[in-house]
Amino acid sequence: MRFSDLLSMSVNNLRRRKLRTFLTVLGVLIGTASIVVMVSLGIGFNELTMEQIASYGSLTEISIYSNSMWGGMGGSEETEHLTDEVIARFEQIDHVKSASPLLDVYVLMLQGAYQANVNLIGVTRSYMENIPLKEGQVPEEGELSMIVGNMVFRNFYNPKANRSGYGEPEIPDIDFTSKPLFVIFDMDAYYQAQNGGVTEGGAPVKSPKKYLLKTSALVEGGPEDWNNYCYSIYVDIDALKTQLKRVFKKNLIPGQPVNKKGKPYNYFIYQQAVVEVDDMANVTAVQKAIADMGYQANSNMEWLEQSQKQARMVQALLGGIGAVSLFVAAIGIANTMMMSIYERTKEIGILKVLGCDMRNIRNMFLLESGFIGFLGGIGGIVFSYSVSFLINRFLAGRFLQGMPGNLSRIVPWLSFTAIGFAVFVGMAAGFFPAVRAMKLSPLAAIRNE
Repeated sequence: MRFSDLLSMSVNNLRRRKLRTFLTVLGVLIGTASIVVMVSLGIGFNELTMEQIASYGSLTEISIYSNSMWGGMGGSEETEHLTDEVIARFEQIDHVKSASPLLDVYVLMLQGAYQANVNLIGVTRSYMENIPLKEGQVPEEGELSMIVGNMVFRNFYNPKANRSGYGEPEIPDIDFTSKPLFVIFDMDAYYQAQNGGVTEGGAPVKSPKKYLLKTSALVEGGPEDWNNYCYSIYVDIDALKTQLKRVFKKNLIPGQPVNKKGKPYNYFIYQQAVVEVDDMANVTAVQKAIADMGYQANSNMEWLEQSQKQARMVQALLGGIGAVSLFVAAIGIANTMMMSIYERTKEIGILKVLGCDMRNIRNMFLLESGFIGFLGGIGGIVFSYSVSFLINRFLAGRFLQGMPGNLSRIVPWLSFTAIGFAVFVGMAAGFFPAVRAMKLSPLAAIRNE
């Protein structure tokens, strides 16, 4: 007997008992939808966690700190400092794409009536290429041009305005792209000059020189969108080093340590560095290698791994709850197929007397149960998308508390897997009834009334 004949007979048998077939398919539909919706909530929870952690910074970045910075850089051993030589050693570690030191300098920025103390960070070009930009482009190597964080303008204030805390705060009108922005690197000299400070010789401290810096790009995001780059300004590290040497000459550069004799080093020492790893899967191994070198290292992967463990537990729990419904539906399929065998005993006997292959009889019942599972799986997926839409439309905002994204996420592989699993459950539930039909005695079946 051809497969098409078996399929046609199976479908016709199901159509003859429409109500029973409908109720059995409905059970599979509810079971499939329960599993899909529950698993989709687990997937949504996991992906939302990843997106939230990724918004704090790249998942392939490792932040490195010198142990010396925790106890004061001036009294620590030089081998603990982060220097260009150490950064080069980081780049030799397997799976490391790039390593960038972060040279932090606090400067005073001025525009019109506004001013702000801003964290100016010198980084390599490879680091700047990973910063998401809203507009503009990464500056050329050696060019002292700024990539401005999307929330930097919040640091600006009008020193002549009333800052007592009463009344509405004045919103700073800062234009980084069209208006000139002046930067003062020697903040100590600036404040001494403002407050009437004098030198050792008794002469008044002169106000330091202002430097005009242009903006090359703006970080992606609006005034309320927090990210890892929102409150800082990034410039090319080599250009920043050159500028600092020009401004301070042989004097101590603010933020740089001194040796045991109280004199500055003849090279730059960094408080922090960032290593970019080629893949998320290798972050933990690279982080351990850096820690073994004697440096503090942390990454967002630490948070992500803990969150993923929790997400897997939640997903397994939700999937187990949904599986109970599908198990109940499987019992319904088995019951339907057993009743079908009892009602069609004489038909089975006639098929056997006519010489029908035993396997064809078994396959006919397996096809019926599998077809029930298939219909229930298709209906369950359609119903799951409807429930998922309602959850995201009416419940997501309450649970996510303003976070963007969907609470329930049905990915393509989940849909196909659910249909395949429903068919498998249907055929598994119909296996024993099908075997019983195959083993039924022909003579006993014909005599049955």
